[in-house]
Amino acid sequence: MTKDYTNQFVDGMWVRGSGPEFSSVDPFSGREWVRLTSATREDVARAIGAAEKAAPEWARTPGVERGRLLDELAGALRDNLDALAEIETHDSGKVYRENKAQIAFAARNYHFHAGNADKLTGESKPLDNYDMVDFTTREPIGVTALITACNSPLSQLANKLAPALAAGNTAVVKPSEHASTSTLEFARLAEEAGFPPGVINVVTGAGETGDALTSDPRVGKISFTGGVGTARRVAANAAPNLVPCVFELGGKSANIIFDDAHLGRAIVGAVAGIFAAGGQTCIAGSRLLVQDTIYDEVVTALAARAGEIRLGDPMDPATELGPITHRGQYEYVLSRIDEAIADGARLVAGGRSDVDGAPDALFVRPTVFADVTPEMRLAQHEVFGPVLAIMRFRDEAEAVEMANGTDYGLASGIWTTDITRAHRVAKRLAAGTVWINTYRTSAAQAPFGGVKRSGYGRERGTEALLEYTRTKNTMIDLSGSDRDPFRLGT
Repeated sequence: MTKDYTNQFVDGMWVRGSGPEFSSVDPFSGREWVRLTSATREDVARAIGAAEKAAPEWARTPGVERGRLLDELAGALRDNLDALAEIETHDSGKVYRENKAQIAFAARNYHFHAGNADKLTGESKPLDNYDMVDFTTREPIGVTALITACNSPLSQLANKLAPALAAGNTAVVKPSEHASTSTLEFARLAEEAGFPPGVINVVTGAGETGDALTSDPRVGKISFTGGVGTARRVAANAAPNLVPCVFELGGKSANIIFDDAHLGRAIVGAVAGIFAAGGQTCIAGSRLLVQDTIYDEVVTALAARAGEIRLGDPMDPATELGPITHRGQYEYVLSRIDEAIADGARLVAGGRSDVDGAPDALFVRPTVFADVTPEMRLAQHEVFGPVLAIMRFRDEAEAVEMANGTDYGLASGIWTTDITRAHRVAKRLAAGTVWINTYRTSAAQAPFGGVKRSGYGRERGTEALLEYTRTKNTMIDLSGSDRDPFRLGT
């Protein structure tokens, strides 16, 4: 039976969206499982008004109290882990155990920033004039607009909402129209945790809802996770109001295996880098750069491992790979596979797939292409699916050139037992995150974000907290002098 999630959370109340209804389709069963409503421009304006009204009092709330509420929210996430993970599985098709792990990590982020809420400190600045005192303070921005993508809604939201709330801001949240349900359930948990009305608001809908949110002059900061094209639209909406943005966008991340690497670990890292989350993650290691002396061995091993990955019901603990989140993305991934074959890449594993007992599921088999060259479209364009491009390099210089040879710069991996090489290559890679002898490892304390078309600004860590503050400078004259600086000689 289709569930009803047509209410949205605004000013501490559950209200029905005024716009058209839309549905979320379970990508495994192919059936509509949730009905939702779109927030109109008027609905969004009311949500922003609620956040604006709540902002001064929330900013004045002592950091220790904001931290207490964030801790309550972290606990609520942990207590409802199973139910929230099941919702995200039905919305996104990502396997249940992966969703459960990511939501647990989201709870860790709320806990981390709970500890930061009463530790927003400024600096004392030594000036040239001994009789002057100067210091800075960090102040909240006010209303923030937080927009998440369909692949990991609650995990992405934690990256944005936890530091925004800790710093004393209020928020209007818009999840992807393809995966809104867990965010609405999250709002129930925030309500139960005791957050004041208007501090957290959730509106649902597609592009028109997002346009209304990102073009409102009362919004002081926008954080968006998604594609480059939509980011440009968000930036264009924000520009007339001079609203700063944080963009966490796509990637075409290079995972580099040198011939002195521990091959067993490197191959496991390559598999996890691209096939975890079905490749539907911005940090996917979708380009595997392999030194020529071990190239054939690695290609053979990865093709064999890809063929062993179990596809099936994402709620089944035995399933290793679920379906693509929605049909539009499914068709896009298949088109990229066809395109790679036409460009001359060698298909060594995978392709489109049917799974017994799931005729309507949006499955793409773990797909591996060898002999990909830098000019091929598969080497340049994000697929956002379980598709790996393996590329051959001769030496360190060529590996770096190839790794940096795209418009993206989100993440990269280096597999080597030579520690000097690891440091040397890491310094030369144009990427916001570099992993050495690991991949897709996250920590609440570690900042995350990209360069080039992978976006700007940082999420997680103390750096994220600072994104949601502005610096005020205060200067005090201690001299007590009444000398008039406009009268020479006095």
